[in-house]
Amino acid sequence: MENFAGNSKAGGLLLAAVSLAILLASAVVLPAQKKTPLGSAPSILAADKGKFSITLDGQPVGHEDFEISPSEGGWTAKGNTELKMPGTPGTTRVTGTLVLQPDGAPIRYDWKSEADKTNGAQVLFANGIAKITLEMQGARPFEQELSFGSPLVAVLDDNLYHQYAILARIYDWSKRGAQTFPVLIPQELTPGSITVEATGSATSDGKSYEGLRVNTSDLEVQLVLDAKHRLMRLEVPTAKVSVVRQ
Repeated sequence: MENFAGNSKAGGLLLAAVSLAILLASAVVLPAQKKTPLGSAPSILAADKGKFSITLDGQPVGHEDFEISPSEGGWTAKGNTELKMPGTPGTTRVTGTLVLQPDGAPIRYDWKSEADKTNGAQVLFANGIAKITLEMQGARPFEQELSFGSPLVAVLDDNLYHQYAILARIYDWSKRGAQTFPVLIPQELTPGSITVEATGSATSDGKSYEGLRVNTSDLEVQLVLDAKHRLMRLEVPTAKVSVVRQ
Protein backbone atom coordinates (compact mmCIF):
# COMPACT_ATOMS: atom_id res chain seq x y z
CA MET A 1 0.00 0.00 0.00
CA GLU A 2 1.29 3.46 -0.91
CA ASN A 3 1.16 6.57 1.26
CA PHE A 4 2.42 10.17 1.35
CA ALA A 5 5.28 9.78 3.78
CA GLY A 6 8.21 7.70 2.67
CA ASN A 7 6.63 4.97 0.57
CA SER A 8 8.75 4.14 -2.47
CA LYS A 9 6.12 2.66 -4.80
CA ALA A 10 5.80 4.60 -8.05
CA GLY A 11 2.68 6.54 -8.92
CA GLY A 12 1.46 6.82 -5.30
CA LEU A 13 -2.24 6.45 -4.54
CA LEU A 14 -3.39 9.75 -3.10
CA LEU A 15 -5.91 8.36 -0.66
CA ALA A 16 -3.63 5.67 0.70
CA ALA A 17 -2.96 7.90 3.68
CA VAL A 18 -6.66 7.66 4.45
CA SER A 19 -6.53 3.92 3.80
CA LEU A 20 -3.64 3.43 6.22
CA ALA A 21 -5.48 5.14 9.05
CA ILE A 22 -8.60 3.09 8.46
CA LEU A 23 -6.47 -0.07 8.39
CA LEU A 24 -5.28 0.81 11.88
CA ALA A 25 -8.86 1.28 13.08
CA SER A 26 -10.75 -1.72 14.40
CA ALA A 27 -11.84 -4.12 11.65
CA VAL A 28 -13.98 -7.00 12.88
CA VAL A 29 -16.46 -9.47 11.44
CA LEU A 30 -19.92 -8.33 12.54
CA PRO A 31 -23.49 -9.69 12.27
CA ALA A 32 -25.28 -9.50 8.94
CA GLN A 33 -27.27 -6.43 7.87
CA LYS A 34 -30.74 -6.20 6.39
CA LYS A 35 -31.01 -5.26 2.76
CA THR A 36 -33.37 -2.43 1.83
CA PRO A 37 -35.45 -3.23 -1.28
CA LEU A 38 -34.92 -0.92 -4.24
CA GLY A 39 -37.54 1.77 -4.58
CA SER A 40 -38.99 1.19 -1.08
CA ALA A 41 -38.13 4.69 0.15
CA PRO A 42 -37.27 8.12 -1.27
CA SER A 43 -33.61 8.44 -2.21
CA ILE A 44 -31.19 10.46 -0.13
CA LEU A 45 -28.89 10.78 -3.16
CA ALA A 46 -28.92 13.51 -5.81
CA ALA A 47 -27.69 13.68 -9.39
CA ASP A 48 -24.30 15.34 -9.83
CA LYS A 49 -21.63 15.53 -12.51
CA GLY A 50 -18.31 17.32 -12.63
CA LYS A 51 -14.54 17.30 -12.44
CA PHE A 52 -12.11 17.59 -9.54
CA SER A 53 -8.55 18.87 -9.81
CA ILE A 54 -6.05 17.15 -7.51
CA THR A 55 -2.98 18.78 -5.99
CA LEU A 56 -0.23 17.43 -3.76
CA ASP A 57 1.71 19.97 -1.69
CA GLY A 58 0.36 22.73 -3.94
CA GLN A 59 1.39 21.06 -7.20
CA PRO A 60 -1.18 19.70 -9.70
CA VAL A 61 -0.93 15.92 -10.04
CA GLY A 62 -4.19 14.88 -11.69
CA HIS A 63 -7.93 15.09 -12.02
CA GLU A 64 -11.11 13.05 -11.59
CA ASP A 65 -14.20 13.09 -13.82
CA PHE A 66 -17.33 11.76 -12.10
CA GLU A 67 -21.08 11.35 -12.44
CA ILE A 68 -23.75 10.32 -9.92
CA SER A 69 -27.11 9.50 -11.52
CA PRO A 70 -30.32 7.48 -10.97
CA SER A 71 -30.33 4.06 -12.62
CA GLU A 72 -32.89 1.19 -12.67
CA GLY A 73 -34.55 2.05 -9.35
CA GLY A 74 -31.23 2.75 -7.66
CA TRP A 75 -28.21 4.95 -8.31
CA THR A 76 -24.88 4.66 -10.11
CA ALA A 77 -21.75 6.62 -9.22
CA LYS A 78 -18.87 6.55 -11.70
CA GLY A 79 -15.43 8.09 -11.42
CA ASN A 80 -12.31 8.12 -13.57
CA THR A 81 -9.08 9.46 -12.06
CA GLU A 82 -5.75 10.15 -13.81
CA LEU A 83 -2.62 10.88 -11.77
CA LYS A 84 0.91 11.87 -12.75
CA MET A 85 3.05 11.93 -9.66
CA PRO A 86 6.28 14.01 -9.58
CA GLY A 87 9.37 11.94 -10.29
CA THR A 88 7.49 8.85 -11.47
CA PRO A 89 7.07 7.59 -15.04
CA GLY A 90 3.71 7.25 -16.74
CA THR A 91 0.18 8.03 -15.62
CA THR A 92 -1.88 6.06 -13.12
CA ARG A 93 -5.55 5.61 -14.07
CA VAL A 94 -8.27 4.35 -11.73
CA THR A 95 -11.92 3.80 -12.67
CA GLY A 96 -14.73 2.90 -10.28
CA THR A 97 -18.46 2.21 -10.73
CA LEU A 98 -20.62 1.96 -7.61
CA VAL A 99 -24.27 0.82 -7.75
CA LEU A 100 -26.34 1.93 -4.76
CA GLN A 101 -29.75 1.51 -3.20
CA PRO A 102 -31.81 4.71 -2.76
CA ASP A 103 -30.70 4.91 0.90
CA GLY A 104 -27.03 4.90 -0.15
CA ALA A 105 -26.29 1.28 0.74
CA PRO A 106 -23.95 -0.33 -1.81
CA ILE A 107 -25.11 -3.13 -4.10
CA ARG A 108 -22.14 -3.62 -6.39
CA TYR A 109 -18.76 -2.01 -6.97
CA ASP A 110 -16.39 -2.51 -9.91
CA TRP A 111 -12.98 -0.90 -10.24
CA LYS A 112 -10.03 -1.04 -12.59
CA SER A 113 -6.51 0.22 -12.05
CA GLU A 114 -3.31 0.34 -14.04
CA ALA A 115 -1.18 0.59 -10.90
CA ASP A 116 1.08 -2.30 -9.88
CA LYS A 117 -0.10 -5.75 -11.03
CA THR A 118 -3.80 -5.35 -10.26
CA ASN A 119 -6.26 -5.37 -13.15
CA GLY A 120 -9.37 -4.70 -11.11
CA ALA A 121 -12.03 -6.20 -8.91
CA GLN A 122 -15.72 -6.71 -8.34
CA VAL A 123 -17.47 -6.38 -4.97
CA LEU A 124 -21.00 -7.68 -4.43
CA PHE A 125 -22.94 -6.58 -1.34
CA ALA A 126 -25.83 -8.77 -0.11
CA ASN A 127 -27.24 -9.68 3.32
CA GLY A 128 -24.46 -7.89 5.14
CA ILE A 129 -21.70 -9.64 3.18
CA ALA A 130 -19.21 -7.98 0.83
CA LYS A 131 -17.87 -10.61 -1.59
CA ILE A 132 -14.68 -9.39 -3.26
CA THR A 133 -13.18 -10.93 -6.39
CA LEU A 134 -9.76 -9.47 -7.16
CA GLU A 135 -8.25 -9.89 -10.64
CA MET A 136 -4.44 -10.03 -10.78
CA GLN A 137 -2.14 -10.15 -13.80
CA GLY A 138 -0.91 -13.68 -14.47
CA ALA A 139 -2.66 -15.16 -11.44
CA ARG A 140 -5.94 -16.76 -10.51
CA PRO A 141 -8.63 -14.43 -9.09
CA PHE A 142 -8.43 -13.88 -5.34
CA GLU A 143 -11.71 -14.04 -3.40
CA GLN A 144 -12.51 -12.72 0.05
CA GLU A 145 -15.69 -12.14 2.06
CA LEU A 146 -16.22 -9.46 4.72
CA SER A 147 -19.22 -9.00 7.01
CA PHE A 148 -20.62 -5.72 8.35
CA GLY A 149 -23.14 -4.93 11.09
CA SER A 150 -24.67 -1.77 9.67
CA PRO A 151 -27.22 -1.29 6.87
CA LEU A 152 -25.02 1.47 5.44
CA VAL A 153 -21.43 0.69 4.46
CA ALA A 154 -19.42 3.59 3.05
CA VAL A 155 -17.23 2.69 0.05
CA LEU A 156 -14.22 5.03 -0.02
CA ASP A 157 -11.69 3.73 -2.52
CA ASP A 158 -8.21 5.05 -3.30
CA ASN A 159 -8.21 8.10 -5.58
CA LEU A 160 -11.97 8.16 -6.25
CA TYR A 161 -12.94 11.29 -4.36
CA HIS A 162 -16.54 11.56 -5.60
CA GLN A 163 -17.33 8.76 -3.16
CA TYR A 164 -16.96 11.32 -0.38
CA ALA A 165 -19.86 13.17 -2.01
CA ILE A 166 -21.96 10.06 -1.42
CA LEU A 167 -20.77 9.93 2.20
CA ALA A 168 -21.99 13.52 2.62
CA ARG A 169 -25.46 12.33 1.50
CA ILE A 170 -25.46 9.32 3.81
CA TYR A 171 -24.70 11.56 6.79
CA ASP A 172 -27.93 12.42 8.65
CA TRP A 173 -28.03 16.22 8.55
CA SER A 174 -31.26 16.36 10.55
CA LYS A 175 -29.50 14.78 13.55
CA ARG A 176 -26.02 16.21 12.95
CA GLY A 177 -23.42 15.41 15.60
CA ALA A 178 -20.81 12.67 15.30
CA GLN A 179 -21.98 9.62 13.32
CA THR A 180 -19.96 6.42 12.84
CA PHE A 181 -20.06 4.27 9.70
CA PRO A 182 -18.36 1.02 8.71
CA VAL A 183 -16.20 1.58 5.64
CA LEU A 184 -14.64 -0.57 2.92
CA ILE A 185 -11.60 0.33 0.80
CA PRO A 186 -11.82 -2.24 -2.03
CA GLN A 187 -8.37 -1.60 -3.53
CA GLU A 188 -6.86 -2.23 -0.11
CA LEU A 189 -9.22 -5.10 0.82
CA THR A 190 -9.62 -3.13 4.04
CA PRO A 191 -12.66 -2.82 6.32
CA GLY A 192 -12.73 -0.29 9.13
CA SER A 193 -14.76 2.55 10.59
CA ILE A 194 -15.00 6.32 10.25
CA THR A 195 -16.66 9.11 12.23
CA VAL A 196 -18.37 11.92 10.33
CA GLU A 197 -19.44 15.22 11.90
CA ALA A 198 -20.81 18.53 10.60
CA THR A 199 -18.57 21.47 11.52
CA GLY A 200 -20.87 24.36 10.63
CA SER A 201 -20.08 27.22 8.30
CA ALA A 202 -16.89 26.97 6.24
CA THR A 203 -15.20 29.44 3.92
CA SER A 204 -13.41 28.63 0.65
CA ASP A 205 -12.23 31.19 -1.92
CA GLY A 206 -14.18 33.87 -0.11
CA LYS A 207 -17.51 31.97 -0.29
CA SER A 208 -19.51 30.40 2.54
CA TYR A 209 -20.11 26.65 2.59
CA GLU A 210 -20.99 23.82 4.97
CA GLY A 211 -18.16 21.88 6.60
CA LEU A 212 -18.03 18.13 7.22
CA ARG A 213 -15.19 16.38 9.04
CA VAL A 214 -14.27 12.72 8.48
CA ASN A 215 -12.06 11.12 11.15
CA THR A 216 -10.28 7.81 11.45
CA SER A 217 -8.19 6.83 14.48
CA ASP A 218 -5.36 9.17 13.49
CA LEU A 219 -6.29 11.09 10.34
CA GLU A 220 -8.71 13.87 9.44
CA VAL A 221 -10.33 14.64 6.08
CA GLN A 222 -12.14 17.96 5.66
CA LEU A 223 -15.04 18.31 3.21
CA VAL A 224 -16.51 21.60 1.97
CA LEU A 225 -20.09 21.37 0.65
CA ASP A 226 -22.44 23.85 -1.00
CA ALA A 227 -26.01 24.58 0.14
CA LYS A 228 -27.23 21.43 -1.67
CA HIS A 229 -24.50 19.36 0.03
CA ARG A 230 -22.54 18.88 -3.19
CA LEU A 231 -18.84 18.24 -2.62
CA MET A 232 -16.88 21.35 -3.59
CA ARG A 233 -13.53 20.73 -1.94
CA LEU A 234 -11.70 18.00 0.00
CA GLU A 235 -8.58 18.51 2.11
CA VAL A 236 -6.24 16.04 3.82
CA PRO A 237 -4.06 18.54 5.73
CA THR A 238 -1.47 16.10 7.06
CA ALA A 239 -0.99 14.62 3.57
CA LYS A 240 -1.02 18.06 1.87
CA VAL A 241 -3.69 16.84 -0.56
CA SER A 242 -6.37 19.14 -2.00
CA VAL A 243 -9.23 18.11 -4.29
CA VAL A 244 -11.21 21.01 -5.77
CA ARG A 245 -14.26 21.03 -8.03
CA GLN A 246 -13.56 22.82 -11.30
